[in-house]
Amino acid sequence: MIIGAVEAGGTKFVCGIGNEEGVIHDRVSFPTEQPEKTLAQVIDYFKDKQVEAIGVGSFGPININQASPQYGYVTTTPKPGWGNYPFIPELKKVFDVPFGWDTDVNAAALGEATWGAAKGLDSCLYYTIGTGVGVGVFVEGKLVHGLVHPEGGHVLVRRHPEDTYEGCCPYHGDCLEGAAAGPALEGRWKVKGSELTPDHPAWAMEAFYIGQAVANAILLISPKKIILGGGVMHQKQLFPLIHEEVKKNLNGYISAQSLMDGIADYIVPPGLGDNAGLAGSLALGLRALK
Repeated sequence: MIIGAVEAGGTKFVCGIGNEEGVIHDRVSFPTEQPEKTLAQVIDYFKDKQVEAIGVGSFGPININQASPQYGYVTTTPKPGWGNYPFIPELKKVFDVPFGWDTDVNAAALGEATWGAAKGLDSCLYYTIGTGVGVGVFVEGKLVHGLVHPEGGHVLVRRHPEDTYEGCCPYHGDCLEGAAAGPALEGRWKVKGSELTPDHPAWAMEAFYIGQAVANAILLISPKKIILGGGVMHQKQLFPLIHEEVKKNLNGYISAQSLMDGIADYIVPPGLGDNAGLAGSLALGLRALK
């Protein structure tokens, strides 16, 4: 079985092929540019791969309502050129195979639930904290959609008392993404996060914002695992800081052993590492085929 996978990120695209066991046999990546140029590279990659289905996990917002004439479109993204772009319809002009289509973070959540840190569980949340912030939601064995799809990166958070940065979200200013994404780190401290030392006060402030969002998600959804991925979370010193912020915010209200004594095994890095998004897109393709 040969399944195609596309992790369509706002900064780069990753395309690959794999099998029903989640094994990725080949992959390629290239920068996200104007949609016509970017999709031409996607098409060129898959044209000789003889895939049986293709799963696409895309940056958003996207239209996932199969009854809509705009199903498969990227919708109100601020990324130049991609607003209201017919992503899946363009690919269907070339490939006569089933397509799986969801947000990049929902795909990553599905990948982690299928083969990664949440394998064997029927619920998990996957946060990506990088160029933007997104949240994938997997509950009772299903990806959560609804009116559109979860946009947990734009939840509102209380300001850190020492934070004077206005936030970088073009829609909401200092929402979670505006306060905690990679560009917010750079905007606030005037250097990239990767250039900050592990003991820099930036990380305590970052944990303050992420810890609020995670605590609220626990109260609202009660997932069995929370996975924190994305470029910002490569800073491993963030995990214990976030664990402490979550416990402080919950203040003992949720009586669960995994929160009281085992939080380091409850809020974790991706089990699939940087393959979570691509593996999740592979899982989307498998679901579409079935």
